[in-house]
Amino acid sequence: MNPNLWLLAAAQGLFLTNNVVFIAINGLVGLSLAPLGWMATLPVMGYVVGGALSTGLVARSQRRWGRKVSFQLGLGVALLSTLACAAALQLGSFWLLVASTLVAGYYSANGQLYRFAAGELAAPVFREQAVSLVLAGGLIGAVAGPNLATQTRDSLGQPFLGAYLALALVALLGMAVIGLIRFPAEPARKAGASSGRPLREIARQPEFIVAAACSALGYGVMNLLMAATPLAMQVCGMPFSDAALVLEWHVIGMFAPGFFTGHLIKRLGVLPVMGAGVLLNAVCIAIALSGQELHQFLLALFLLGMGWNFLFTGSTTLAMQAYRPEEKDKAQAAINFCVFATMALTSFASGALVTTQGWVLLNWGSLIPVGLTGLALLWLAAKRRTINGKAPV
Repeated sequence: MNPNLWLLAAAQGLFLTNNVVFIAINGLVGLSLAPLGWMATLPVMGYVVGGALSTGLVARSQRRWGRKVSFQLGLGVALLSTLACAAALQLGSFWLLVASTLVAGYYSANGQLYRFAAGELAAPVFREQAVSLVLAGGLIGAVAGPNLATQTRDSLGQPFLGAYLALALVALLGMAVIGLIRFPAEPARKAGASSGRPLREIARQPEFIVAAACSALGYGVMNLLMAATPLAMQVCGMPFSDAALVLEWHVIGMFAPGFFTGHLIKRLGVLPVMGAGVLLNAVCIAIALSGQELHQFLLALFLLGMGWNFLFTGSTTLAMQAYRPEEKDKAQAAINFCVFATMALTSFASGALVTTQGWVLLNWGSLIPVGLTGLALLWLAAKRRTINGKAPV
């Protein structure tokens, strides 16, 4: 395996450490600072809205300066935004916290491209395994994130101040890791050279439609339930350490399958693996509806993570079949915009629903996007059978 892939997997792990800590603490910090309870997850929403708004900027920076410089810019934003979050907490300013997480979304939009960069670091025959391996690097975040949040929660007297400052150090470490990676040189582009097909033409392909839809809906369901979990567990009277444990196992579920998801896609095909992800999401919701004890939260969120992995790895692999190398920036930006826009909606909805309607109604509502994801996969499978006769998908 290319050693650059292992470094990129480490960068993915640090990226997820940032994400997990943000999810674990921003809703709770928001709840302590928000004027109204239903606004508690606005800082979480700000993070994903910032990511959606940044997709175009990130695509331009990737096109102009290449992977390494753009990734380093994202980490620089991560460093500054976490320091701004710490300042917001000290000042007791809810809106500064929301603004800081909005800016942090630029880093998130950068980090979402690590998986696509993985496919470029490996030979085409190993593309699925490369994407899967780099996503597996998120296991670092699964362990480091919740433990970092727990250990630094009260380290500086004010709850969660130490966690924000620790994330600044995580960003610096990420800069060092990205600095060691040797990305393939971007092909020289002559003035007036074609940048490939228009985005509207790329986006009309069934593979692109389903890749974008399943990426967005799979991430949306995961975000809807994950963002609400710390709040729901607090309402149930559980300590923060229990919420951190549940999030740890959730993120393990998200990234541990990365060591074999690529092999499953190679062996079984991309659509069956994505279908398994839909099934796992449905089982997760069934367990969440069965009760609100610690073991039910833990098992449901673990299966939710596995379902996300199968859907997201599969969607990334499927998307790579829909665009040419010269079209990658606009195609990847479009997919990531769909993901972030859906996450923004679900981040807001999770806080509003769990604080006004409760955990049970939130889970029933999650069945709608799960069902839509399954229908999208069935539609693409039918399309492929029509084109290829009885050829396997």
